[in-house]
Amino acid sequence: MKPLKTLVSFLILCFISNSVMGQLVNIESKRIQTDSTRFALKSDLLFDYTDNNGDYIFQVASNLTTQVKSKDLKKIYFFIGNYKLIRSKAQDFQNSWFFHVRYNQKLSDVFRIEAFIQNQNNTLLTITSRNLVGAGIRLKFLSTERTTAYFGNAYMYEIEEVAETDQRFFNHRNSSYLSVNQSFKNTKLDITGTVYFQPLYDAINNHRILCQLKAELPISKIISLSALYNYFYSSFSPIRENDRASNVSFGLTFTI
Repeated sequence: MKPLKTLVSFLILCFISNSVMGQLVNIESKRIQTDSTRFALKSDLLFDYTDNNGDYIFQVASNLTTQVKSKDLKKIYFFIGNYKLIRSKAQDFQNSWFFHVRYNQKLSDVFRIEAFIQNQNNTLLTITSRNLVGAGIRLKFLSTERTTAYFGNAYMYEIEEVAETDQRFFNHRNSSYLSVNQSFKNTKLDITGTVYFQPLYDAINNHRILCQLKAELPISKIISLSALYNYFYSSFSPIRENDRASNVSFGLTFTI
């Protein structure tokens, strides 16, 4: 049982690290890049129960990403949803969910407009709840057979709740990002690097930064190996000077 318990503990650490990173979610890494395919879906599911002499660990993790394009391929409807629960007899190590809906309208080969809404809850984070709505632009400033690069900028109105201090914040925030995707023909390896910067409009020193590097390597038409590195920084925290976190995770991605 020791190897199994060690594996479960490792998975818990990965999920807890991801929960810290969950204060800012990289939508770029979850976009589905397709040409003329109108419907695409990615999902994964983890279920695990371990009992050692009455001490149990129960885990559920589910992720769903789906995308629908209009007939003229100029409109994209995009949805992300996930839920994570890690529970033992004494406490929850994680209990969170995330939903994001986005509309993308292509106006030219370079210029696009987007609008989105998001709901995010995690009982173990400093920010236990975040709800936001926003809209902005997306520029595809580099496009070759194997490389694409995007710049985006948007306005967001967000409502954040902190259960520990019973506080609620109503913020007008800017969100800008730079994302570069590189695919390799021979190995079919796909790498995406993204940097986000999200300051308040009236206080730029109150900002969040996320740097993420994601790699996917197909091993079949449906299954891919994936690796993810995150670095997150927030200059504002209601209960500490700032928040910093980094993590590396590995897994499988299923594509339909």
